[in-house]
Amino acid sequence: MLYQTLILGAGAAGMMCARFAGPGTLVIDHARAPGEKIRISGGGRCNFTNMYAEAKNFISANPHFCKSALARFSQWDFVALMDQHGIAWHEKTLGQLFCDGSAKQVVAMLVQELQNAGAELWLETSVTSVSRVEQGFSVTMARAGKTQVLTCRNLVLATGGKSIPKMGATGLAYDIARQFNLPLTETRPGLVPFTFSDDRFKPLAGVALPARLSNARTTFDEALLFTHRGLSGPSVLQLSSYWHEGEVITVNLIPELPLYDLLRDQRQAEGRRDLTTELARLLPTRLADYLSTDLRLKGRLADQSDAALQDLCAQVSNWQLTPSGTEGYRTAEVTLGGLDTDALSSKTMESKSVPGLYAIGECVDVTGWLGGFNFQWAWSSGHAAGRAIAAANR
Repeated sequence: MLYQTLILGAGAAGMMCARFAGPGTLVIDHARAPGEKIRISGGGRCNFTNMYAEAKNFISANPHFCKSALARFSQWDFVALMDQHGIAWHEKTLGQLFCDGSAKQVVAMLVQELQNAGAELWLETSVTSVSRVEQGFSVTMARAGKTQVLTCRNLVLATGGKSIPKMGATGLAYDIARQFNLPLTETRPGLVPFTFSDDRFKPLAGVALPARLSNARTTFDEALLFTHRGLSGPSVLQLSSYWHEGEVITVNLIPELPLYDLLRDQRQAEGRRDLTTELARLLPTRLADYLSTDLRLKGRLADQSDAALQDLCAQVSNWQLTPSGTEGYRTAEVTLGGLDTDALSSKTMESKSVPGLYAIGECVDVTGWLGGFNFQWAWSSGHAAGRAIAAANR
């Protein structure tokens, strides 16, 4: 059976690509339902894009690669599609846009859109082999206990990365890329919690507060969450995408307050107050108690010299930590790295060396920040490939 286009992966990028590629398109996925990552995202409400999405919010060996696709299908284009389908949405912090209702609405919208465009969707279908043939590509797959062989003129890799393997992530796109000698950049987990082998933060599990986390390359001001295994929360997930094993991170627990001035003034006004008690007025109590032990804080405010207060403030605002590692792909929201963008056209997402082969979404070396950016890359890259395929098929 010959198809114009075969899209491997019924996730955000794959279904968006099918919407624009049009008739003669088949989308296949090994899962029982399409868009599983969409369904679970944002606590079931799908953080589907970000109001402020632009190239600076993406990590890639080529920071300019994503600009073309983002410009031709922006966050506002996807918002318009949501509005067209009557899906209510709202803004949360930092420009993050969520469904008012269920993320399943977004999945249903994408399925309806691809079907309206004349595309087909096959689920519980697994790819076993891909090869180059005269007409384009031959794909062998297992479906309903039977082996089927399909031929297509265009083959789109939209299978995502290695993150969250319990949902079926396999790295299939990387295997196919290697088969066709397409270069890959190093892959590693992104948007993932830090772990510490000594369980030092176990007593603080559940404590959360605004914080500033940084390393030698970047800084993020967002919530920090202590866990049984280490550190999590938006600031940690963001920084993890810029972190490499063995590196030190810096934590500022009171980034917005002039801590030294506050403590010095309180020493003058309430000198009898215990230093730990005063710290607990500015930090969660459990964290203040933990720091008192860790930093060996003792005595009343009146007993502290200016130098002692300055030393305390430096430690609270410049807490140096070295994570043992991360939670890995098991909980990582994305995969960093992937298909080298030098091998792809930024306008069409087509391979420069293998005509008819496209790569979109997470399998490409373009990774967004936390907050809807990765979905926007899926929409934009899927649109770019779909439009290019439709134009070539005319």
